[in-house]
Amino acid sequence: MSSTSSAVERAFAAALYADSDAALDAGASLLAADPASDTELARRGEEFVAAAWRRGWQPADVVRIVRRELDDVHERLVTELVLAEAARDRTPRTPRWTAQLDELDAGPSAPRPDRFSYATAVLELYRLLLRLPSLEPLDAHVPRAPRTPGGGAVPRDTRMLTRIRALLAKAEATGFPEEAEALSAKAQELMARHSIDEALLAARTHAEDTPGACRIGVDPPYETAKAVLLDAVAGANRCRAVWNEALGFSTVVGFEPGLEAVELLYTSLLVQATAAMTKAEAAQRAGGRKRTKSFRQSFLAAYAHRIGDRLADAAEGQVSATEGELLPVLAARDVAVTDETERMFPDTVTTRMRGVNDAAGWQEGAAAADRAQVRARPPLHSP
Repeated sequence: MSSTSSAVERAFAAALYADSDAALDAGASLLAADPASDTELARRGEEFVAAAWRRGWQPADVVRIVRRELDDVHERLVTELVLAEAARDRTPRTPRWTAQLDELDAGPSAPRPDRFSYATAVLELYRLLLRLPSLEPLDAHVPRAPRTPGGGAVPRDTRMLTRIRALLAKAEATGFPEEAEALSAKAQELMARHSIDEALLAARTHAEDTPGACRIGVDPPYETAKAVLLDAVAGANRCRAVWNEALGFSTVVGFEPGLEAVELLYTSLLVQATAAMTKAEAAQRAGGRKRTKSFRQSFLAAYAHRIGDRLADAAEGQVSATEGELLPVLAARDVAVTDETERMFPDTVTTRMRGVNDAAGWQEGAAAADRAQVRARPPLHSP
């Protein structure tokens, strides 16, 4: 064992397997005194990242948990490690995994602090990575792309997804809640139409399509209400969501078009709900109210409950407007999603939402989800 490896091993033995600040300081002191250990330290960090992949974690999951548990400096460090490990990794990865890497940005190199502070941050990060629990693997559940009768892959309808993203961007940008909610409802209709078209195509071409899964962060504050909103969006898109409160994410199980819809729509609705809540809260404060936390929790709970009904109505409107062959196809997919969810999560429990006790917050949240009139619209056709 080289002296450099020995310094790293001694630092790890001192700091990674104990929780005390004294142990962390001892390990950081060993690394700070040995500048030659930096290369070995980085290599070991990449090994910790690769070990996280073997335990079921994905790039976005690791960055999210570091952001949740540690500080900005640790997030920059883990982002650099993930990108460095990806450059060496030759394991075939899914498109969703690749997209997560593409979204990572280490940013410009920040000035490195003194060696002791840097070593302390590295050891804090490695301590977290070392203790990550095993997660349900997602790679095994990525659906195969539908194929044409000639055997070629069916190209994804990027035009439809572009239209959906444009509608949601407008919904987030407008200052008028009624317009935002109308645009979101229209986006849900397009998502439902997109999902229906792909389901019929898979059935007609006898594609071996299976449910997939993705993880979506559910960040504080008011995580329970946000998880309920995500569950409502998932249900409207024929998916199932399972919330891991301790690790701050929900796993969404469904077919790929539904997963895309859930990711897009949940993020957009959360932006819109926050904007509407801030506006309503300002009005409440102007009237002399001070119970901000209970107001927000109740607002988001009511918003999630009511918007779920509206999204489900928009999606079912598209189902009823299609030909008779659709219902057996969707029924089979619903069974497949339920079976896959139960296989991945055999021991789920129901969570009760607490703190929903502010009548004004509930009324304002329900009103924010109800402002746009839900009207019957003509059937949508694929572009």
